[in-house]
Amino acid sequence: MPALATGAAGHEPGLYELLAALPSQLQPHVSSPEDNTFLHDMFAERSLHSLVKIHERLQQYGQSSPAPSQDNAGTLAIDLSEALQEKAANGDIKELLTLLANPHVKSLLSVHDTVAKKSYDPELPPLPDIEDDEDSVKIIRLVKNKEPLGATIRRDEQTGAIFVARIMRGGAADRSGLIHVGDELREVNGIPVDDKKPEEIIRILAQSQGAITFKVVPAIKDEAPCKEPKMFVKALFDYDPKEDKAIPCKEAGLAFQKGSILQIMSQDDATWWQAKHEGDNNPRAGLIPSKQFQERRLALRQPGAPFQIHRASKRRSSGFRRSFRLSRRDKKTNKSMYECKKSDQYDMADVPTYEEVTQYRRQSGVNHRLVVLAGPTGVGLNEMKRKLLISDPQHFSVTVPHTSRAKKSQETDGVEYYFMSKHLFETDIHNNKFVEHGEYKGNYYGTSLDAVHSVLSKNKVCLLDVQPHTVKHLRTAEFKPYVVFVKPPPIERLRETRKNAKVISSKDDKGSAKPFTEEDFQDMLTSAQQMEGQYGHLFDKVIVNDDLVAAFSELRLALKKVETEMHWVPVGWMHS
Repeated sequence: MPALATGAAGHEPGLYELLAALPSQLQPHVSSPEDNTFLHDMFAERSLHSLVKIHERLQQYGQSSPAPSQDNAGTLAIDLSEALQEKAANGDIKELLTLLANPHVKSLLSVHDTVAKKSYDPELPPLPDIEDDEDSVKIIRLVKNKEPLGATIRRDEQTGAIFVARIMRGGAADRSGLIHVGDELREVNGIPVDDKKPEEIIRILAQSQGAITFKVVPAIKDEAPCKEPKMFVKALFDYDPKEDKAIPCKEAGLAFQKGSILQIMSQDDATWWQAKHEGDNNPRAGLIPSKQFQERRLALRQPGAPFQIHRASKRRSSGFRRSFRLSRRDKKTNKSMYECKKSDQYDMADVPTYEEVTQYRRQSGVNHRLVVLAGPTGVGLNEMKRKLLISDPQHFSVTVPHTSRAKKSQETDGVEYYFMSKHLFETDIHNNKFVEHGEYKGNYYGTSLDAVHSVLSKNKVCLLDVQPHTVKHLRTAEFKPYVVFVKPPPIERLRETRKNAKVISSKDDKGSAKPFTEEDFQDMLTSAQQMEGQYGHLFDKVIVNDDLVAAFSELRLALKKVETEMHWVPVGWMHS
């Protein structure tokens, strides 16, 4: 490096002046025009000049920074006031006493003394001693505020050594880039950890504030830096790490609720993923149970779960709302009223954990999303569906059901029902052509897939109300269903709002409408609770029908947003 020109005699050039002179000083030593251009552009960079100016200003401040002459101005003011009280009062003394008694002046002097007594230089602990045989040891000093360190540790059962088990993405340790998975921890703030349990070390870290010094033996191979992934999942269950006995560090856990959208940051650990809430500005990830681990835990809690859940749905089916309603008397004599095609696989409806999702907005010219309504008998699905149809008959429509019963004289094929023979109906059942179907008084009734296609092909929103267990079979890329669950309010409100209402037992028995009984209310609440507990992870929207007008407005607004805004949908719907 050539000697740089100095300023005038007695004047030591500043860094800014040196930087400005450097390109011309280096000019004779630069061989190629490209290098010359590179140097010129680099030293002309405005951000570099700004940093140098800041550096010089800080240096100047450090050399001439004002220091308080005393740190007891408040006490002196009190002493002065007492001394002046004894003097003969004149105008100046009175004014000074008034000023010294002013609460604002007292506060100002108090703040001055507090600042004057406080040292703002960072207090760093001394560096730990390094033995001669510790040539591979690394000393790391991190400044930790109130946030967790963002790392978990484990003990090697054979050697007793403490290792870094994982680094939480976006946490303090991850941002520093100094600590890596596999590093062996020897000391924390000068305290040896070889005789301590991981819980004790975590306690030391949690209680430490400011600078923390680690002595570590680096892992043989550092983790390769990786870009932040863009995988998102919808949580299908509630999770509280404080209640999870299996989590390696409760403080590192991430709590979420059913329906939360999570961004998966790391799946390096097969048991514990790292994730953060979508849209959360906090870059630090938290631990959540992996999909495989959560499925395994649920399966262990409920041995034979697929069979048990299937049996339970059979036992509870009498309480579920039916598209073709039965009176309580009919339910006893028509045990197999309703059937739905069953999944042969033990799918996510049986073990709900996570579902990978992506954002979707309907484009012009594409079929509307199927709108599926679900809820217990008597909750008001028919009324809400009817109000939607009346509000915009050109936009909303419903399917025409099929039946194998004979057509009545006042009925028209394709209006009230599509009429077909029992043999043809059974053939279509066998060929899975029905969304759902059932038998009532010896006749088949059902909603066909063709009927749904017919409505959607007319660029209309198809409104379909089905049993909750049917929903999972409609969740396809073709239909992209938006599922709304309508649930009843508390029983006191039910008694108040439904005291003059009547419930119809079935579509073909409209004359059998009867007032609600207390047993109907209890059945409605029990069914709603069972539906939400077993199928709640499939619902996109839950509406409490406390007041029909308010519930309808909430439904109408939700359906408007479905058509105009971005929504999270299963990623498989976009790749099919």
